[in-house]
Amino acid sequence: MTPPSKTVLIVDDERETLTLLRLALRKAGYLVITAASWDEVADRVQKTYQNGGVIDAIVLDLMMPGRSGFDIMRSLQVALDPTPPVVMLSAVTGFDQQVEARELGIARYLTKPTTPAKLIDAIEAVLADHHK
Repeated sequence: MTPPSKTVLIVDDERETLTLLRLALRKAGYLVITAASWDEVADRVQKTYQNGGVIDAIVLDLMMPGRSGFDIMRSLQVALDPTPPVVMLSAVTGFDQQVEARELGIARYLTKPTTPAKLIDAIEAVLADHHK
């Protein structure tokens, strides 16, 4: 029997990026939920859990309008216990941001642009680490 697909929430304010990532992850066998703002994140998370689903991993953009990826991460840590593993995907390459990401418990930090293969590898790694 094939194990059930894992669900990944992708959070990015660029609709084109959301579309490309959704296609790549679906092709790799993941169930995908997308959100382009904190309000959409809150809505998608609430609906997923109300319907008996879970979010297995999150891909989170750092530079978001209104609330940064770090702010969204802090809110998710309050809302979800346990918080799914997070892969931060950002154009910001600064060391300080990567340190802050680690301090917040973000499992992996990838810089844009990246390839679908690198993102999928990162998701698979955080899922494997999370279930140890």
